[in-house]
Amino acid sequence: MTKALSGAPTPGGAVLLLGPSSRIVQLSRAASQLSHKPAIGTAMPVAARELDGVSLYAFAFSAYFTTSLFGMVLSGQWADRRGPLGPLASGIAAFAAGLLLAGTAGAMWMFILGRAVQGLGGGLVIVALYVVVSRAYPEHLRASILAAFAASWVVPSVVGPLVSGTVTEHLGWRWVFVGIPVLVVGPLALALPAIRRTASGPVDPAAPVEAFDRRRIRLALGISLGAGLLQYAGQDLRWLSLLPAAVGAAVLVPAVLGLLPRGTYRAVRGLPSVVLLRGIAAGSFIAAESFVPLMLVTERGLSPTMAGLSLAVGGATWALGSYVQSRPRMEPHRSKLMVVGMVLVASAIVAAPSVLIHAVPVWTVAVAWAFGCFGMGMVIASTSVLLLRLSAPQDAGANSAALQISDGLSNSLLLAVGGAAFAALGGGMVGAGHGVG
Repeated sequence: MTKALSGAPTPGGAVLLLGPSSRIVQLSRAASQLSHKPAIGTAMPVAARELDGVSLYAFAFSAYFTTSLFGMVLSGQWADRRGPLGPLASGIAAFAAGLLLAGTAGAMWMFILGRAVQGLGGGLVIVALYVVVSRAYPEHLRASILAAFAASWVVPSVVGPLVSGTVTEHLGWRWVFVGIPVLVVGPLALALPAIRRTASGPVDPAAPVEAFDRRRIRLALGISLGAGLLQYAGQDLRWLSLLPAAVGAAVLVPAVLGLLPRGTYRAVRGLPSVVLLRGIAAGSFIAAESFVPLMLVTERGLSPTMAGLSLAVGGATWALGSYVQSRPRMEPHRSKLMVVGMVLVASAIVAAPSVLIHAVPVWTVAVAWAFGCFGMGMVIASTSVLLLRLSAPQDAGANSAALQISDGLSNSLLLAVGGAAFAALGGGMVGAGHGVG
């Protein structure tokens, strides 16, 4: 058995979020967060324009997503059999290499390749970090560590776009991609020695090391290929795109069913229902969130900056919700916390269309979204806590990969459905009266 990282537990049993035991994991999580959507998203449009690849812009995002799915499954296999140190180190190295490749790209295809390498690394890292939490921390501290994950997301989500925009404007977009690896290597250097001492190697060092499950690796390739084909078809509205869409669905569906816990889509009690709830919560909320800033700009005339600021408080309330669920006195009520959280999430989603009603003040939407983010903080962290609790130590990697796959696929699927509905209902004409094209 691996022993817990030496930290600073409080008398109430929670770990100090600034203590060494959580900092090594929190910094690695913050590095991957800062290096993904918050900072890079601001520089991506400029990069696509300068590389004459605006028509391929969507593939720069889908390349990351499709390879990250494979990375998640591979990381789960690797971490369960040989410990999380290998996939964590390899993942951060691939993440940094992908950023450097994208930052030095001379053509859009090279930029997309860099994003694909980055996605592989991101998939390896996120699952390996969950295995670190499972092995290195006792159960009563895990909720606090996962709350630290949420806290590490707040600063990158608020500061990342501002810093990235400033660097892009004054130094150029390449410096965003080339500079971020420095932020990845630092946390890795802090984390690896402690992880090597406490959470490396197989769960039972005396047992023979199992070979990788080749079936799951094939399914991982299938889920990446299927998702890639569906996203490719989604960018091509011609009838010919139905062929790759059909092939993608035929490959994706059995791969998903094979990788997620049996009974997930029947909401079987236990691990399957936890994985399903994670996908429903994350997919529905993120899909709705993608359209709220657009509506604020096109229908209410807000500037992009003001639209972003009106929802920025959600990052803080998300972290607050995650903090609330981590309190020891809340543990007996975790199921009720998840119910309350889902009610808040659903209420925020229902309230979002009210932005189209000009008699409704904009601030009411911002307040509703802040409460929705609070609910998401409770739900997302709680599903992670329950997943690790329901997982045997030797299965923590595979189950963490399933949780992340459910999260990512639901995001992609519901966002695609929302986008198609938006276009079908005349979304392209939204904002015409405000001079927004």
